[in-house]
Amino acid sequence: MAVLQVFRRIRQRLLSENKFSRYLLYAIGEIILVVIGILIALQINNSNESKKQRERELHYLSNLKTDLQLNIKHLDNYITTREAAINSANTIIAHYEGEPIKDLEEFNVHTVNIYTWQKFTQINNTFQELMNSGNLALISNDSIKNILLNMESLYSMLKNEEAHFRYDAEILLYEPQYNMMDMNPIVQNYMYQVSNGAAGERRKLSKDDFDRMLKDTKQKNGFVMAVYEFSVMNNQFRQMKTMCQNLIELINKELVEE
Repeated sequence: MAVLQVFRRIRQRLLSENKFSRYLLYAIGEIILVVIGILIALQINNSNESKKQRERELHYLSNLKTDLQLNIKHLDNYITTREAAINSANTIIAHYEGEPIKDLEEFNVHTVNIYTWQKFTQINNTFQELMNSGNLALISNDSIKNILLNMESLYSMLKNEEAHFRYDAEILLYEPQYNMMDMNPIVQNYMYQVSNGAAGERRKLSKDDFDRMLKDTKQKNGFVMAVYEFSVMNNQFRQMKTMCQNLIELINKELVEE
């Protein structure tokens, strides 16, 4: 109240002295100073908020880079495994088309290599966190965002391809094999061979069983589909690997700028 009374007295004195114009200029000046102060405060606040957002963005980018590096190693392993499976399937198809089996254990390993294929799981924890939290907008580089989204679409295509092969394998490979042969010696011998004797047993394999298998066109078609679908998957793996490498290059540029 005391401040208001002082202000009123000053105003009355200025008015009484016919100094209204000076008072008006003074009032306008005060308003301008207040506005400038507010604008400066807003600018400082916006600058601090931008800095915090950039720090969060760089944190996400660093984590994305770690995921991508792990993903490349993961993809390399699967590409190698799929290539080996394609080689095994082609070897088996050659026996279907007349090449005699010289080594039952080697033939068995090629066969089970196809039966024991594994699904690929992408390492994308940071991307999922960005999506689930709604923080993808923090990534300011549109190229990084676009490649991340394109890679996720490619991953969905890969999962569809895996589901397709799983369906084919159930009908063309697993079902006829389970009905035709005793799987225990096959599995035990396979485990023994691939572990260099550390697991399984070196069980005797039946040539008659394999001869019956080589007369089954349904199973041959299963191995043919394995060659085709594993080749499609490997092409998708290689595309994903290229995307990972491109993303790492873009992320490195963002991190170096800081």
